[in-house]
Amino acid sequence: AKLGVAPQSVPDLLALMGDDADGIPGLPGFGAKGAAAVLQAYGKLESIPDNAAEWTVKVRGADKLAATLKAHREDARLYRTLATLVEDAPLPGTASLADLEWKGVPEARFKAFCEGLGLKSLQRRPRRWAA
Repeated sequence: AKLGVAPQSVPDLLALMGDDADGIPGLPGFGAKGAAAVLQAYGKLESIPDNAAEWTVKVRGADKLAATLKAHREDARLYRTLATLVEDAPLPGTASLADLEWKGVPEARFKAFCEGLGLKSLQRRPRRWAA
């Protein structure tokens, strides 16, 4: 709801408008509002017509956006892949999700590392030490 699209359309939205935090550039001209409006109407990148005259939604600069999408549709598909959360990644060995939980910084190793590099102030940065 916050982004203006259904949850399954979020990767498509990020592909169009980009996501600085994840280094996804998006397509030129697509902002949050325009991308959300188009995806509300079509749901997925593949469903968006190449010609703005066929769009059932009114978006500012629709002709330019449609031309950009047509020219960069493969880029948008790649960006969507980058923005898609992988839920079935194999875990190493017999690790469980609990085994992968971050438990803090290994204190002795970290302090030895900092000492070796002469980084005294860095030694105080960790907020959670491993047990």
